[in-house]
Amino acid sequence: MRTIRYQQIADDLRNRLADGEFAAGRILPSEASLGAHYAASRVTVRKSLEVLRGEGLVDARQGFGWFAAADRLPQTLSTLATIEGQLADSGQTSQRRIIDFQFVAALPDVAAVLGPKVLETRRLNLADGHPFARVTVWCRDDLGAELSKADVERASFYELLPVEVGGATQSIGAAIIDPVDAELLDVPEGSAVLVVKRTTHDTAGRAVLVAEHVFPGHLTEFVADLSAATAAAGSDDESPTGLRLVD
Repeated sequence: MRTIRYQQIADDLRNRLADGEFAAGRILPSEASLGAHYAASRVTVRKSLEVLRGEGLVDARQGFGWFAAADRLPQTLSTLATIEGQLADSGQTSQRRIIDFQFVAALPDVAAVLGPKVLETRRLNLADGHPFARVTVWCRDDLGAELSKADVERASFYELLPVEVGGATQSIGAAIIDPVDAELLDVPEGSAVLVVKRTTHDTAGRAVLVAEHVFPGHLTEFVADLSAATAAAGSDDESPTGLRLVD
């Protein structure tokens, strides 16, 4: 019996996925690249991918293209948690890779919170060996003076700081990834990302850290538990709480 070409391609891609060539959440080659590999038209390749999407093996997002299907990592908005802790809760192995570690003159928005000089660390967080987030943390100069690159590679600032953390203020927004982060996170340039900015305070209310987290949009989602009192305080159209217009 003659096998239809798109089914042949779907079968081969299914085997490649099963063999782990494309780990969960990883971007697949573009439709054009797959077409060249299989000597098939993009229409045929797309039909093959749609078959696999119907089986729950792949998915697609605007700006990302096709990727191996993966459950998004839910990150809570109700508690102050680290990436490593939330990855561990989901059964994934986390790893830190320090890219930059240096004392620098703070950018104006960071200086306004932490002072003119800060410890700046930039790292790549990995989940099961694959890029998951780019994180930049600015630490108050006096608190970072005794820290080493090895320290921040093995543990979170929350564990390392010589003060008790009291809480944080956090904002989440959508953005288009820049070329540097696109290379670090192994996603296409122009992809959508979630940018999380957090200012952490000690128990006296003094700022100790400012952080920026960049997550590929298809790998994570933020979840908030709303109490009945919170829901009742919302507007008549039941719009999400905590939204504000960006200047």
